[in-house]
Amino acid sequence: MLHKKNIFLSLMLALSFSSAFAQVNSFDKTLASATQGDASAQYNLGVMYANGQGVAQNYAKAFEWYSKAATQGYAVAQYNLGVMYDNGQGVAQSDLKAFEWYSKAAAQGYAAAQYNLGVMYAKGQGVAQSDLKAFEWFNKSAAQGHALAQYNLGVMYTNGQGVAQSDLKAFEWFNKSAAQGYAAAQYNIGAMYEYGQGVAQNYAKAFEWYSKAAAQGHASAQTNLGVMYASGKGVEQSYARAFEWFNKSAAQGNASGYYNLGLMYDKGNGVKQNFAKAFELYNKAATDGNRNAQYTLGIMGTVANRDLSR
Repeated sequence: MLHKKNIFLSLMLALSFSSAFAQVNSFDKTLASATQGDASAQYNLGVMYANGQGVAQNYAKAFEWYSKAATQGYAVAQYNLGVMYDNGQGVAQSDLKAFEWYSKAAAQGYAAAQYNLGVMYAKGQGVAQSDLKAFEWFNKSAAQGHALAQYNLGVMYTNGQGVAQSDLKAFEWFNKSAAQGYAAAQYNIGAMYEYGQGVAQNYAKAFEWYSKAAAQGHASAQTNLGVMYASGKGVEQSYARAFEWFNKSAAQGNASGYYNLGLMYDKGNGVKQNFAKAFELYNKAATDGNRNAQYTLGIMGTVANRDLSR
């Protein structure tokens, strides 16, 4: 039996700096303005030190100048300070301090900081865990068009975390995120169309969204695309195309990809039959916890033992 995955759920911090310049100037001019207390120049100087632009990269100096701008209420600098505390770049790592600075930027409406606050509340990182607060901050960020926040709202509606469970609302937010090209959301939209979860079942639409996610390298989407080609759901049946997508998924170490690729070698579908290769792939999938592969290996072992006892 071919195996696929359903909804993909995860929460992660956005741990990259905002590197947009308030105004581009040479390092010397920026330093002069920053020294005179100009907050945007202080922020820009932090960016230049963080990226090694016009000066040798120096996270400690970046932290110093972001701190000056942040103290003056410069929201992007406050966010970047949060990132530096999160990563331990230029300063000792501190979830508490990261939370503090994200909070300041988020209170000014900075979407990336609002998103990170949501993640920290969801995980209980630097603050007491609270699904309600996580939902609140994801909602603020998502309303500004932040794709990861929109995705995480979809996750929370799917699970009923911090809000009443609603597949309809989950679909709505995954759809907004997917429209911005976020692969995990595209995958989830595909799964929802395939299973009729929060939307009318539509295999053609499922295939369309799996294809978008798979093209971006989403391993589970690649697996599910392979399953659709193998079964002819939403697309013309093709073992050759199924093999191609299972192979892409397996190349990324995806357990379902390994299992389904093994099945193709086992049955000789889309590739020349090769039991040794099938066994190798089943073993990889089983080692990674794929229950179908573990069951298949168990059956293969039972048959082998019976043959030996004759």
